[in-house]
Amino acid sequence: MASQLSSLCLPNSPSLPFNFSLCRARPSLAPPAATPSLSSSSPSPSFQIVGGRNSGWRGTGVAQFGDEEEADWLDLDADLCHWTKGLRTVQWYPGHIAKTEKELKEQLKLMDVVVEVRDARIPLSTTHPLMDSWLGTRKRILVLNREDMISKADRNAWATYFTKQGIKVIFANGQLGMGTMKLGRLAKTLAADVNVKRRAKGLLPRAVRAGIVGYPNVGKSSLINRLLKRRMCPAAPRPGVTRELKWVHFGKDLELLDSPGIIPMRISDQVAAIKLAICDDIGEKSYNVADVAAILVQMLTRLPTVGVGVLQNRYKIDVDGHCGDIFVQKVALQLFNGDIHQAAFRILSDFRKGKFGWVALERPPR
Repeated sequence: MASQLSSLCLPNSPSLPFNFSLCRARPSLAPPAATPSLSSSSPSPSFQIVGGRNSGWRGTGVAQFGDEEEADWLDLDADLCHWTKGLRTVQWYPGHIAKTEKELKEQLKLMDVVVEVRDARIPLSTTHPLMDSWLGTRKRILVLNREDMISKADRNAWATYFTKQGIKVIFANGQLGMGTMKLGRLAKTLAADVNVKRRAKGLLPRAVRAGIVGYPNVGKSSLINRLLKRRMCPAAPRPGVTRELKWVHFGKDLELLDSPGIIPMRISDQVAAIKLAICDDIGEKSYNVADVAAILVQMLTRLPTVGVGVLQNRYKIDVDGHCGDIFVQKVALQLFNGDIHQAAFRILSDFRKGKFGWVALERPPR
């Protein structure tokens, strides 16, 4: 990667497989002098990610809860911004999205209620910046999917946050079907006045129309399939599977519109972009897997619910302070014959499968 951070540049050294530091380097975290050679088939990492403006969780490296927990999250967010500055800009906008976005805005005019699906681990990062303007005063149900991947405390915090904004929120698990029946009932209830108005005009009642919208791979199609109890919409654990709008019927009372994931043409918030990459809500070709895995490791070591112990127990490898790059290299050398890409992909895959426990990457703002 050609990006340079002149003020943070490390001197070239045969013991270092990389030349730049995204964060403040500490001599104690430097790799050992005799570093085994990495596989020539895998790209060497471009950056060493070594902590941020706050080298440890509360400056001690020990995860803990307390009255200042909110300040800790703010510190972590600040460090995330610091870590991402030197990375390649993450942008992903497949050709079908522009066409779909235009069609979706037309279809939204026909909707009685809109169901917006977000990733429960990153509800803010999976919020389209134009969604509010598209919906206007139309009734909305917010579904936070993958509820099984965050703690009850996090679910309660987000429920309180959105309820105060007057937004109906449902937690769901599209894979197992939890929350889907409640979603169907709520959609019909919110749009019940549609047929009341039609009867007043002497018109026959019709099915309630609900549009399912959201970012790629947040689970829109899986929710519909579970709701219908049959596979009506293509679904797979990767972004970009659904590529066209499709109407499906749920009995005689509800019609659902499945839509492809809609993402901004340009993602200005690169911290959000990295979170999308970590959670697999954006195409893999848009980011460097090794860089994203290194940032994930640093986040996990700083989160009270994870910490260095969980990483060490899973991979049987010591975590050097909060240095993500060094840990990814160690995993590559010990488990994948030096293949950095495979090691990074394993770490990201383990996170996406919930192998590190309940891990939310965002907290409600105050």
